[in-house]
Formats: sequence, C-alpha cells, structure tokens
Amino acid sequence: MSKPTIICFGEVLWDVLPDKRIAGGAPMNVAFHVNQFGMQSKMISCVGDDELGKELLRFLEDKGVSTSLIQTDPTFPTGTVNVILDNGGSPSYEIVNPVAWDYIRADDKAKDAVKAADALVFGSLACRTERNKRTLFEYLELAPIRVLDVNLRAPFYAQPLIESLLARADIVKMNDEELALIGGWQRAEGGERAQLEAIQKKFKIDVLILTRGKNGAACLDGEGFYEHPGFPVKVQDTIGSGDSFLASFLSKHLSGQSPAECLAFAGAVGALVATRAGGTPEITAGDIRAIMEANGR
Repeated sequence: MSKPTIICFGEVLWDVLPDKRIAGGAPMNVAFHVNQFGMQSKMISCVGDDELGKELLRFLEDKGVSTSLIQTDPTFPTGTVNVILDNGGSPSYEIVNPVAWDYIRADDKAKDAVKAADALVFGSLACRTERNKRTLFEYLELAPIRVLDVNLRAPFYAQPLIESLLARADIVKMNDEELALIGGWQRAEGGERAQLEAIQKKFKIDVLILTRGKNGAACLDGEGFYEHPGFPVKVQDTIGSGDSFLASFLSKHLSGQSPAECLAFAGAVGALVATRAGGTPEITAGDIRAIMEANGR
C-alpha cells in the first residue's frame, strides 16, 4: 500500500532569529512534519537564484521533502522573516516582501501532482500577491482534499480573501484568535462551539479544527464536537507548533483515526515542538509516547 501524498503550497523561507537562522514557512513546516509521520510530502513554492535558496533546497532534500515542484526565480530573493520572541516564547514576524515565493507560476507538472495527491495544504499568507492567488485557485480545482491553515499574518489578509479560501476548503485549521475574528465577520453569536458551527455551516467545511495554545484543541465534523485539554510543557518558542499540529492531525485523519485520537496525537506533537527551537525539530515516536504516557493521554 502506497503512502499518502500531501502537497503543500506557499512560502519557503528562513526564519531569522537573533542568534540563528532556521528553515521555515508554515506550509514548509507542514511538509517537513508530514514526512516525519510517514507520508510523502512535496512543496510547491519558489526560491531565489541565490545561496539562501540553494541552502533551503538542500535542507528539504536532506529531510526527504520533494523539491521537484519548487521553482527558482531569477529576479526576487529567497524569502526571509525577521522573528522576535517575547518572554513567553511567542513570536512576532517581520515578513520581507516581495520575495521569490510571492511569484509561483502555475505549470502542468504541478497540476498533475496535485491531481494525484491525497491532499493539498495551503494558507492565506501565500495569497498576498494576485499571481499566487491565481495559481493556487487553479490547483484547488484539481485537489481531492483541500486543507486550509488560516494562518493570518497582518497586514497580508482581508475578509474577502479569507472567506474565498474558506469556501474552497474541506478541512480548516484556525487558532482561537482567528476564530474570534472570523466569527465576528459572520456575526456568529455564542461561544467557541457555536461560532465554529456557524462557520462550518456557511462555508460547508467537512472538518474544522481549533487550536487554543496551552489550552488544547477542538474539532468539529459532521458527527460531533470533540475537545482535548492539551499537554503542559515548558515552552522554548511556539514557532511551527500549529504547523506540526496540522501535519500530525492529517497523518491520523487520513489513516482513518477518530477525531479524539487525531486531537490527542496532534496535541502531543505540537507541545513537543514548542519545547524545541524553531518549527522543524525532529520528533520521534518515542518522544510522542513519552509525553502522552506522562499525561495519561
């Protein structure tokens, strides 16, 4: 039986911290972790014709993520993000633009790959240029399962864009702050569950995932509403925790696991990533078992 294939569309870049540079970008982090959890992963993106781009490609290839769909742009540089961490390890981002991943061209090779894949993962940030938005929407017409990581990054989003992405998604992940904003746009009343139900109904979403940071996560699908309290850990930084959560949730969801099992596994992985530096630490099955057993979950 072949491994499920997940294709991630969007930014590949370097997170530049005060003391180091770490490969990142939300969809790239998802692709990295998808590969860790036994699925095949491919990136659709673009790097500059520069040393940072070559280094990124080497990083992905070394980690087993296919770079066959990553283009090279002769004009724009490889993406970088300046990251500042607060005292609790929560990051703020200065996302440089324009850069190479802003200009991903649609091509037949990528279209064929999307058609053959099990799911296409995408976010809102990659749509900050009309070029990327047009390219992404072409691919979404071909994808069997469309997975949206809302991933709002000011000032690169607006209500019409986010709603157009929600309307094209089968599975959606958002955090509690994003839920409050999107729920407000929909004039959804009540608590988190009521807001999720309103969003799910309006946009006809199959699975809606909510992450709550240290307070765990929830999931709403056609069968019901599920919650998990999360795992207490000492946080180093939260870069990529949500991305690893999504990747690990998908790895269980696509293998037919229950929402409760998906939430528990994804919560353990997201917590583990928060204890390490950057969004792409290596996580072993033993690490995951240990944190779940330590918390009786």
